[in-house]
Amino acid sequence: MEEHGELAPVRIRSWTRIDDYFESLARRRTARRARSLPPRTEPESPRFALSTLPFLTLFAGLAVLAVGIAIAAWPGNQPPPRPQSAQHEKGFAPKGWFQKAEKEMRRPG
Repeated sequence: MEEHGELAPVRIRSWTRIDDYFESLARRRTARRARSLPPRTEPESPRFALSTLPFLTLFAGLAVLAVGIAIAAWPGNQPPPRPQSAQHEKGFAPKGWFQKAEKEMRRPG
């Protein structure tokens, strides 16, 4: 490979002039615009089956569930209360009953 010593001239920017800054910013902006999608001319309308129908189905399901819970919790559907037995009386234990029970538990048997 021969070296001729002649290469294409490199354009050196001085970056000391304000025009160089604005030129690079403009180049960057046009490159960004070229990559972006073109603006839409007509808005997309939402599809009924993908947006509204699932919401209405969920809403109706929750309404049915709420009505079912309300019917199940209505007081008229409960069985009548049982008649209460006589009131419990307080018991009486003679003195020393606990010690006697402990002795019986310790006895091998």
